[in-house]
Amino acid sequence: MVLSSRVSPIPVQLRVVQRVVGVLLTLFSITMITPVLVGIAYGDQVHALTPFIRAFLATVAVGLLLYLPVRNYETELRIRDGFLIVVLFWAVLGIFGGLPFYLYSPLDLSVASAVFESMSGLTTTGATLIVGLDLLPKSILFYRQQMQWLGGMGIIVLAVAVLPLLGIGGQQLYKAETPGINKGKLTPRIASTAKALWYIYLGLTILCAVAYWAAGMTFFDAVSHSFSTVAIGGFSTHDRSIGYFDSTAIEMIAVVFMLISGVNFALHFAATRHLPNLNLRHYWKDEEFRTYIYIALTLTVVTSSYLFITETSEWRKSIRDALFHVVSIGTTTGFTSEEYFNWPGFLPVLLLFASFAGGCAGSTGGGMKVVRVLLLFKQGQRELHRMLHPYSTVVVKVGRTTMPSHMIDVVWGFFASYVVVLAVMLLLLMAAGLDQESAFSAVVACLNNLGPGLGIVAANYSSLGDFELGVLCFAMLFGRLEIFTLLVLFTPAFWKY
Repeated sequence: MVLSSRVSPIPVQLRVVQRVVGVLLTLFSITMITPVLVGIAYGDQVHALTPFIRAFLATVAVGLLLYLPVRNYETELRIRDGFLIVVLFWAVLGIFGGLPFYLYSPLDLSVASAVFESMSGLTTTGATLIVGLDLLPKSILFYRQQMQWLGGMGIIVLAVAVLPLLGIGGQQLYKAETPGINKGKLTPRIASTAKALWYIYLGLTILCAVAYWAAGMTFFDAVSHSFSTVAIGGFSTHDRSIGYFDSTAIEMIAVVFMLISGVNFALHFAATRHLPNLNLRHYWKDEEFRTYIYIALTLTVVTSSYLFITETSEWRKSIRDALFHVVSIGTTTGFTSEEYFNWPGFLPVLLLFASFAGGCAGSTGGGMKVVRVLLLFKQGQRELHRMLHPYSTVVVKVGRTTMPSHMIDVVWGFFASYVVVLAVMLLLLMAAGLDQESAFSAVVACLNNLGPGLGIVAANYSSLGDFELGVLCFAMLFGRLEIFTLLVLFTPAFWKY
């Protein structure tokens, strides 16, 4: 009797995880209605709208099937539950988000291809395998852009603002979504933090859309590209990306908003919290922000100089193309205006390496984040100093803040894990038959949530098979969840009670 009455804590927690994922999936299904409304407004044919209706019904049905049987299981979430929910949610969204692509028969996508396109959108990677974007119905085009906008700030952050209303705590989810270095909560309550971030995010999106529209884009293109610009996603409604518009004004607007979106949103919050008084001093006082700007300026000078010296273009165009692509690729957005992968010498690889730093921590950018690169550099300097002065005490600081030893260990652990994941996936793609250039650039582009690579994946990923696309889906997840959140699920200790 005693044994039969015992209730293991783990199944109870798994039921709560199931409950949360069911709620979130049900909420996500609503986002499939918006493309239908857009399609109706722009006169899309019925066959372009039915995939969204069918996908909506399937998604909401599964969401309710997950939620209803366990709706009464309410208990406090543990930190490990937060990690599991985050990973499951992104994986499940990637699968169900691909349903409209799979169901829209003119695209003729396999299940793996549809999931890849969906995962690329939600993780703001921007790697696409769809060719002929200019001919697609508006509903499909809008859906791709909307996915990036939702993924940009993190659907989990949005859920953190909604879940308290449903009686589900969000603190553990916030910790799981932002592991490692962060500047802490912006407001005392986690829901208020999420709402503050979304207000800033929405405000930037509106400003970006208005600027694009004023510069000559159609209303649809302006809204669509504002979604992927502020999300640092890189999806476009045209095969030629931003190059389709052939406009210096549009490219410079993109540069401004890509740079802004690559900045820690905690700084945006600090600068705008007393509007209409805008305090810009918060930005320059932040060492990560200064490093972020220095990297962009240095790479722009190097790239534009090399383009001019090699007579690839005259000096004005060299500066314009260099600035746009350095910011686009450096922030891991992935917009293009020229075939940069055909630029001479080392430039394509240099730009690819720029994506390793990516955006700042707490931004919509990908990559390892500038603050981690900065800490690795400073730790390297400290070790060199110790070689010359073995008995000296040297601390590592970011700005005026002394970084504790355990934080340095976390950064080194992250970097080591990052390199191992990159190496394993690179070998898997090469074993599948990809050449070294294409395999390396594909893994880097997906792991850094960049999008465009080199070689056969420079323009798109349509030539890859299901196995390669599956590996790259994992790369996008690792990059979006910053390695540890996903990697911790593969450790035996995680599953021990």
